[in-house]
Amino acid sequence: MEIELIKGDITKINTEAIVNAANSSLLGGGGVDGAIHRAGGKKILDECIEIRNRQGKCKTGEAVVTTGGNLPAKYVIHTVGPVWNGDEEKGSKLLANCYYNSLKLAEGLKVKTIAFPNISTGIYRFPKEKAAKIAIDEVKNFTSEIIEKVVFVCFDDENEAIYGKLLEE
Repeated sequence: MEIELIKGDITKINTEAIVNAANSSLLGGGGVDGAIHRAGGKKILDECIEIRNRQGKCKTGEAVVTTGGNLPAKYVIHTVGPVWNGDEEKGSKLLANCYYNSLKLAEGLKVKTIAFPNISTGIYRFPKEKAAKIAIDEVKNFTSEIIEKVVFVCFDDENEAIYGKLLEE
């Protein structure tokens, strides 16, 4: 599996699936979640509402899928990252689950290319170095006959530098 690092806007990335750092309501919010909902249009929100009506809220660490709406991506995989509260063991496991469950869902959809944002490092305050290490480890340890490329999309210079350093190791 090839790993690529890009600094940019995940809503403009041309992969089959992009991952949304969603909140448990699945109804959009701030940061990357709000950007994906705005760029993707009403179809994404409508499908999120259908998912909620069927299963309730999305639990932390779990993932669900909708269409990409108006985005270049065919699918949006919504995963709910943990809010950092200082419990490193629990938070790390939940964040690892976000990446693992998103990759499993992508694999089930026969997706060859997937892009991830920096899950939980914005308003959820997960320490950026810890989050990047978890993200990279989960992707590197995931074996797939289907997924060919994973793109980490960093919105800012700080995350890009952290990922760049860790990927060189």
